[in-house]
Amino acid sequence: MTTVPVSMTDVRELVDGALRAAVGRLDPHTYRVAAYHLGWADAEGRPRKEPAGKALRPALALLSARAAGAPPESALPGAVAVELTHAFSLLHDDIMDGDRTRRHRPAAWAVYGEPAAILAGDALLALAGEVLLEAPGQGSARAARALAVATRHLIAGQSLDLSFETRHKITLEECQSMAAGKTAALLACSCSIGAVLDGAPEGLAAALEGFGADLGVAFQLTDDLLGIWGDPAATGKPALSDLRSRKMSLPVVAALNSGTPASAALAELYARPEPPGEDELAEAARLVDLAGGRAWARAEAARRVESAGEHLAGAGVPTPVRTEFLRVADFVTHRDH
Repeated sequence: MTTVPVSMTDVRELVDGALRAAVGRLDPHTYRVAAYHLGWADAEGRPRKEPAGKALRPALALLSARAAGAPPESALPGAVAVELTHAFSLLHDDIMDGDRTRRHRPAAWAVYGEPAAILAGDALLALAGEVLLEAPGQGSARAARALAVATRHLIAGQSLDLSFETRHKITLEECQSMAAGKTAALLACSCSIGAVLDGAPEGLAAALEGFGADLGVAFQLTDDLLGIWGDPAATGKPALSDLRSRKMSLPVVAALNSGTPASAALAELYARPEPPGEDELAEAARLVDLAGGRAWARAEAARRVESAGEHLAGAGVPTPVRTEFLRVADFVTHRDH
């Protein structure tokens, strides 16, 4: 059996051709925006050689095929589809959040305008379903449905996240539910879609999906920690970026619900109408830490990774494949960007 690539570079080499072929179906105007967003071209349409993104979801899709005893190449339609869906979500997310940069470059909407970026995102999502429905074998319709359901949950999570912007009181359970939809739903689908395409039993597919659901929340927790304490040189975002936008991230919500004096001070700081200055941002980060938000997020990420591994333990996943899944989980929670 072919061994699944262990490096993201190898994953890109396996998936890149199929991904480019799919995106190549777009009309020239939409393709230009998509190619820029995917890191294939600069703003003028000239080719770039630098890879964009972590290729995490395609890697998981290929690995899930191995979990079902199939070669990773059989999961290529699934790997392409989840990457297209991820790209769609980021195009729209940057617009909704007003983020002008993505991976150390201007975001697509900042270059081409919001309407063009929205249309490019819509086109990539449509392509994802198209690619899956064209996949050979009886698992294609089942995989397309799984991705559609995951996308619906992703949108629900994003909608809940947007609602947080107009609220001052958010429970930790609500915030975790948001992360389960916005981030974890697509990762859960990525972890099972290769097996689904191969016609894997429901039990195995459910175990792989459960692994991905916990991994996705751990991913969001790590993202949220980086959004406050990450190195801008690695993350590509300004220092304290999540606090600058008063984002109700998981560490912040955990801190706000801690019932401590630091929690009350943080709530007062977050409620101020004027934009925070640099001193206030530094103070907000200190208060999140003091109120236990940072420690809770780290501990919860570790707990989620442990729970993710338990999903695989009794599912009959071959030991080498299980090891690779756990290596991905370690990468997700120890990355710097």
